[in-house]
Amino acid sequence: MREVVLVYLDRSGGLQKFVHDCKKYNDSKQSYAVYRFIISINPSDIAELDATLGNYILHHPLQAAQIFQSVCFVAIKTLSLIEQLQTEAQISILLKPTHLPPLPSYVLSLSAYPFNYTSQRFYMSEGIVIAMGTVTKYTQGARFLCTEETCPFSEGRFRCIRVHCPGATESATVRTDFVCSLCSSPLQEDMKFRVLGDKQIVEMIDAKILNALKGYSIDKSHFRIQAFTLFLR
Repeated sequence: MREVVLVYLDRSGGLQKFVHDCKKYNDSKQSYAVYRFIISINPSDIAELDATLGNYILHHPLQAAQIFQSVCFVAIKTLSLIEQLQTEAQISILLKPTHLPPLPSYVLSLSAYPFNYTSQRFYMSEGIVIAMGTVTKYTQGARFLCTEETCPFSEGRFRCIRVHCPGATESATVRTDFVCSLCSSPLQEDMKFRVLGDKQIVEMIDAKILNALKGYSIDKSHFRIQAFTLFLR
């Protein structure tokens, strides 16, 4: 599947964009614990190249992102795109599909029972925004060092890093109670390597509320509309 990923990135122009993004990181004077890349993908085109990879991206996007991560790391090292990069774990890949299959199973509807949305895959959702919060910062990645000076993990290498994953809370990335996996001593964050991003909280409501505002419902029965929260990162 790694070969298919490389072929797709080359044909779709994603590889050229990736090289351009790497150049911006390499030319920057800022130090990064995590290098974040957004890769646009067309599920239909990938499925034509390799059906297994296309299905993997649609239904297991977090695991599929790890395949892209591995390919991007090899590309960076082979072409010497980012001199500061040390480990594969420093690369954070966000897959951004251009569209999803027009099938009911890919539509997120919080008004339909049962709520069978336990899988962490892509869904489409349509609604009306009724409230928006202010744009705030969140931690995309951070580096930690062991507080025990004799521990190898106390050196200035990227052995202990935390990377934000979709669905995770802020405390999963940055906390004060992390311990070293080698000697169990407390870990301390190296603040100059913290990578920040923007996030915004949005309240949405199902588009079916428009029927209620018109003064009637489709099924002529009583119903309740409840808003749901989205985190835009």
